[in-house]
Amino acid sequence: MTHIAKETFTVRELCGRYGICRATFYAEVKRGRLRAIKLGKKTIVMRADADAWAASLPELRAGGREQASA
Repeated sequence: MTHIAKETFTVRELCGRYGICRATFYAEVKRGRLRAIKLGKKTIVMRADADAWAASLPELRAGGREQASA
């Protein structure tokens, strides 16, 4: 059996994968940081959009200061 990578996430799947709540998910979408699309009644996020969002998050440095990536 061949394993095929999942290319989309539901809101629940994305929140579970990245450890965020639904309110944070929708706040990120509202701010334009995370792209979500509607498929019928479902809200989904493409894997590429989830990966880009996660990569854009600031890194937490020792001492508690966030530093934006270059």
